[in-house]
Amino acid sequence: MTVRLDRIVLSVLLLAASAAPSLAQSVQSSVTLNLDGDVEKKTTQYDCGDFGQISVVYINAGSNFLALVPFEGETLIFTTVLSGSGARYVSGTHEWATKGPEATLLDVTAAQDAPPLATCSEIINTP
Repeated sequence: MTVRLDRIVLSVLLLAASAAPSLAQSVQSSVTLNLDGDVEKKTTQYDCGDFGQISVVYINAGSNFLALVPFEGETLIFTTVLSGSGARYVSGTHEWATKGPEATLLDVTAAQDAPPLATCSEIINTP
């Protein structure tokens, strides 16, 4: 489904905490993307086992491919990178990789044989 959107507003809740809990502050910020042309926005539900169920928002606009993945109480903004098959997205030290209905969330700083942070399967609701 292709939708024409002139603006997509991504709200990201950032928590800034100091060493003393009594001084912890909550800061809310937003990012506005002005995207021209056709924009495709798709929300996909995943079952990630012990990690729980999550909703990932994919935004494709021209050569920009983003994935908004909830993780530990915040939304990480991932951008696509070159992949041999499937799709790979990165955000800081995290990688979100999809192939067909399967997805994994990895910590790229973990040991090479470390298990993924989450292994997920797309929830397909067929009538």
